[in-house]
Amino acid sequence: MGSWADLKGFTLQVLTGRWLMLFASFLMMASAGASYMFGLYSNDIKSSLGYSQTTLNLISFFKDLGANIGIFSGLINEVTPPWVVLATGAAFNFFGYFMIWLAVTKKIARPQVWHMCMYITIGANSHTFINTGALVTCVKNFPSSRGLLLGLLNGYIGLSAAVIAQLYHALYGDDTKSFTLFVAWLPSTLSLIFLRTIRIMTVIPKKNDRNVLYKFFFISLGLAMFLLVIIIVEQQVKFTQSEYSGSAAAVLFLLFLPLVVVVAEEKNIWRNNRLTGTAHHVDSSGQNQPSTISSPVLLMLPNNKKISCWNWRHIFSPPQIGEDYTILQAVFSIEMLALFLTTLCGLGGMLTMMDNLGQIGTALGYSVGSISTFVSLTSIWVYLGETVVGMLSEIFITKYKCPRPLMFTLSLLLSCIGHLLIAFNVPNGLYVASIIIGFCFGGQWPLIFSVTSEIFGLKHCSTLNNVGGNGLPTWIIFAQCEGYRVSL
Repeated sequence: MGSWADLKGFTLQVLTGRWLMLFASFLMMASAGASYMFGLYSNDIKSSLGYSQTTLNLISFFKDLGANIGIFSGLINEVTPPWVVLATGAAFNFFGYFMIWLAVTKKIARPQVWHMCMYITIGANSHTFINTGALVTCVKNFPSSRGLLLGLLNGYIGLSAAVIAQLYHALYGDDTKSFTLFVAWLPSTLSLIFLRTIRIMTVIPKKNDRNVLYKFFFISLGLAMFLLVIIIVEQQVKFTQSEYSGSAAAVLFLLFLPLVVVVAEEKNIWRNNRLTGTAHHVDSSGQNQPSTISSPVLLMLPNNKKISCWNWRHIFSPPQIGEDYTILQAVFSIEMLALFLTTLCGLGGMLTMMDNLGQIGTALGYSVGSISTFVSLTSIWVYLGETVVGMLSEIFITKYKCPRPLMFTLSLLLSCIGHLLIAFNVPNGLYVASIIIGFCFGGQWPLIFSVTSEIFGLKHCSTLNNVGGNGLPTWIIFAQCEGYRVSL
C-alpha cells in the first residue's frame, strides 16, 4: 500500500465496507437509550409543568408504547432503502425530545397533557426506526452469523442508557433539564452522519466473519465491565464534572476501539484481493462488488416467485419453514401465534419485576443504597444476556444442532428461578433475582429476532420482527397495571 492510488483505494474500501457499516450500527445502538432513562428527566417534567404522579405515569406509559411499536418502521423498511428509515428516525427523535426540552425549560407555552404524550411517543418511537434501519440491514449483510450479531447489536442497546449517562454528565453536569436536549441531537446526528453507510450490500460471506464478531464481542464486554465498575463507584463517591469527563473519555475510547478491528479486517481483505487478483470497487448503488468471483457465493436472495399478498389460498398455504413467507402468511401462521404468546406471557413478568425493583426492594426491607445499586446494574445484566445468549445460541446451533426455540424455552425456565426467589423472600435473593431476570430478559431479544428470521426468512424480517414483538404493547399494559397494584 505504498502509492497514493493504493491508499485512496484502501480508504474507499474501508468507507464502503461491511465492517464500517457494522461499527456505525454499534454507535447508533449505543446512543438509542433515552427511552430507558425516563427516571432521569421525569421529575423535571413533573415539577416544571406541575403534573401529578398520575399524569406522569400516563406519559411514561406512552413512552413505553412508542418505544415498542415497531410495526410502522418495519413496513416502511419493506418499501424504502435503509437511509429513508434512518432519516425518519432522526427527524422523529429530534422533534420529540426537542419539544419536551422546550416545554421543560418553558421556552414554549405550557403544553397540554396530550401534547406531551404525543411528543414522548414520537421521540421514543424514533428508536424503532433507528434500530430497524440498522439492525435488519446488518442481519441481511451477515446472514450466516445472525445469532451472535443480533446479540452484539442488542447488547449495545442494553448498554446505551449507561453510555448516555456518562456522556451527558460530562457535558452538562447535573443539569437534568438539558438531558432531553442531549438525547434530541446526539442520536439524530449519528443517524445523519451514517445515513449512506448503513445499506444492504451484495456480499460474499467469509469464513472468519464469526472470528471478527468475537473480537467485537470482547471489546463490548470490556465496555460493559468498565461501566459496571464505574456505576458501583458512582454509587459510593460523588463525582465532579471533571471526573465524569474522565469516565466519558474512557467510554468513548471503548466505543471507538472496534474501529481498529474494522481497519485491520479491511486490510486483510485488501491484501487477499491483491494476491488473488480481485479488484474491489463500488457499484452505482453504493454496494460492494468484487470484479471477479472465484469462489461460491452464499447470498440470501429474495424469492422471485410472484405471490399475491391478498390471495387467501396463498395466505393459508405457507412455504416450508425457512423459506421467505409473505407478511400475511407469517401473521396467520401457528408459529407466529406461538411467538406472540410467548412474548406476551414470558416477557411480561420480567418487565414487571424490572420496572418495580425499587418498590419490591423497599417492601422486602432492603436499604436505599442497595436498591439504587442493583437497579443501576440492571442494564449490565441485560447486556450480558443479549450478548452471551446470542453467542451461545450460535455455538449450540452449529456444533450441537440445538434449535434456538429450545434455548428460548430454557431461558424462560431460568427466569422462573428469579421470580421464586422474590416470591419466597429468600435472604439476599433480590440481588440474585435481579441478575437472573435481567440476564434472561436480555437473552430473549437475539433469540426472538433469530427465530423469526430462521422460520419466516429474511425477505420481510424487518416487519415480522416487529409483528413477533406485538405482544409488547400488551405486556406493557400488564406491567403498568401490576406496577400500580404493587404500589398500593
